[in-house]
Amino acid sequence: MQIQVETDSNIEGNEALIAEVTEVVEGALSRTRESITAVAVHFRDENSDKKGGIDDIRCLIEVDLDGYRPIAVTDHAATWEQAVVGAADKLVSTLDSILGRLRDQERIRTDPPLEREVREEDS
Repeated sequence: MQIQVETDSNIEGNEALIAEVTEVVEGALSRTRESITAVAVHFRDENSDKKGGIDDIRCLIEVDLDGYRPIAVTDHAATWEQAVVGAADKLVSTLDSILGRLRDQERIRTDPPLEREVREEDS
């Protein structure tokens, strides 16, 4: 699974940040990785013009699920490390809920599965 990490001009997107973000996100998505086609992590310093503040770093994680609409979660924190951990925790909870509902829907379906049409050349 490839994880794309983007930062705004106020957060240095160095190799250490990318490595730590990748480790946190891969760990959080380890149980559901077979359902995920793409991951993007975006960081933004929400009040960079004020130089400081409480919970001013925003981390947005977007995940594309196979056969489902994209999912996005956001967390605000004082540091990017705290923000990515908070967003990853929210993402795990959201994915567990969505994938659980999808499994339940498949389990309780009452319509018969679609059968492959047999053509003369197949027989």
